[in-house]
Amino acid sequence: MISVMKKRISLWSVLGAIVFMGLQVLGTLALPNITSDIVNKGITRGDTHYIIIAGIRMLGASIFIVVVSFFNVLLASQASQQLGQNLRNDIYRKVLYMSNNEFDQIGTSSLITRTTNDVVQIQNVTLMMLRMMIMAPIMMIGASFMAYQKNQRLTEIFVFILPVLILVVGVVMYFAVPLFKMMQKKIDRLNLVFREGLTGVRVIRAFRRDDWEQKRFDAANQDYTHNAQKAFSIIATMYPLIILVMSGMNISITWLGAKYIAQRSMEVGDLIAFMTYAIQILMSCMMLSMIFVFVPRAQASATRINTILKMKSELKENNQEKKLDQSAAALEFSQVSFSYQGAESPAVKNVSFQVHAGQTVGIIGGTGSGKTTLVNLISRVYDVQSGKVRLNGHDVRDLSLQEINNQVALVPQKAVLFKGTIRDNLKYGDLTASDEQLWHALEIAQAADFIKSEQGLDTKVEQGGDNFSGGQKQRLAIARALVKDASIYIFDDSFSALDFKTDALLRKALLNDERLKQKVLVIVSQRISTIADAQVIVVLDHGQMVGCGTHQQLKDSNATYQEIMQSQIKGAAIND
Repeated sequence: MISVMKKRISLWSVLGAIVFMGLQVLGTLALPNITSDIVNKGITRGDTHYIIIAGIRMLGASIFIVVVSFFNVLLASQASQQLGQNLRNDIYRKVLYMSNNEFDQIGTSSLITRTTNDVVQIQNVTLMMLRMMIMAPIMMIGASFMAYQKNQRLTEIFVFILPVLILVVGVVMYFAVPLFKMMQKKIDRLNLVFREGLTGVRVIRAFRRDDWEQKRFDAANQDYTHNAQKAFSIIATMYPLIILVMSGMNISITWLGAKYIAQRSMEVGDLIAFMTYAIQILMSCMMLSMIFVFVPRAQASATRINTILKMKSELKENNQEKKLDQSAAALEFSQVSFSYQGAESPAVKNVSFQVHAGQTVGIIGGTGSGKTTLVNLISRVYDVQSGKVRLNGHDVRDLSLQEINNQVALVPQKAVLFKGTIRDNLKYGDLTASDEQLWHALEIAQAADFIKSEQGLDTKVEQGGDNFSGGQKQRLAIARALVKDASIYIFDDSFSALDFKTDALLRKALLNDERLKQKVLVIVSQRISTIADAQVIVVLDHGQMVGCGTHQQLKDSNATYQEIMQSQIKGAAIND
């Protein structure tokens, strides 16, 4: 947990909380002593004036305790909340730059749990530490010293009471701590099932699997609930046992104290103060026991968070400030090969082609042929294992991820829109873009008409773009990419939801735009009609490039291309 807190928690808030907590302890330890004086010097002697003076002192001490407690809680809360804020920021920043393999290792549901529940566990324990963990031993030592000052012989009771208390806490921790550690993994499972149910709700309804999914969720929910019930039931048994020990201690103190009072070796006020100090000692033990139960759970959370924060990305970042010249847009693959972890065969193997500014490269192939993998290598979602990918003449591994992102505009297979407005979504491409530029991008993407029929650029976008059809979302995603001024524009099967007429109009607009004529277009598609006009068409089959050329060349000489064409047009000619 210490490594998680380093540089993420305010040291001044921590020091301030400790100082005010120490003052709170001093005030708390002074109260029983004042009570003792009131009884011994005021009540037994009938001195009303002394009682009033001592009462004022007690009131002043109480107000002092309230004030310093307020500042202790305030500073402790600030420190714990700032720690949580910094942790969430660091995790989110780390996740943004994770490779796909790293995502797969952790899992989306687990990442959500670690960013929320695990961070909250660390926040809570940090607050407990600044409020109780430091206060408890100081209070215990101070109360023991004050009790010893009141009566040395009565302190012998603690020799018998404290070992019993330690035994009770130790047994409870032995059984409860493993259960608390398991709770985090079970929350991961619960989040996974719940998230799948939310994202796949339409499929679940379509196949009438709602009862099965409900049972699946119930199983995960009951597993978590039973684990939590066991853990908290064990913890619950600790409190009555501690109260039993405290009651036994009070009886022993009262019994022995009465003897000492009868022998005139102890005053009544001192016995009252001693009992108060004894209770403070045991309450300190209870506070420590609570912390010792929850700290292992927070430690497990800290370990899970550290796994993310210390995860070394497979993509080695190049921090050199190398800026690419957009006027020399070019893309080159040179004997590129790549394999996924654990795969028996390469996803792509020995792929080579080259395109320059003003040219379009079409990538086509069957399902699982490596089309998306090829695209991911351009934007360094993965790094090539052999060969080179060159962007504007530079190996992408020699460029910073930021510069690659600046030069590559991507439209993914699944169109992702964010809650807000059309303007907000389009400005993801360029925050400084004017409304004129946004409308121009919408015109090219064939999205202007249906946006105008709504509320223009201020049209609301629901979460995930659920208020638009699949084709509308794809066109908006294309427009967002076109707003960005990049060297390479990648359309990863992003025309699949468009009808043939809209597809043709969009491609024509892309080819006729003056700005885009200076760029490189990469179009991934399963439709031959979509990539037929490309100057270079790359044909993939099981990860290997089995053809590269124009539509006419491949149509005349490439068997794989001919098979794809025949399957789509059933012998009819395209672009003859």
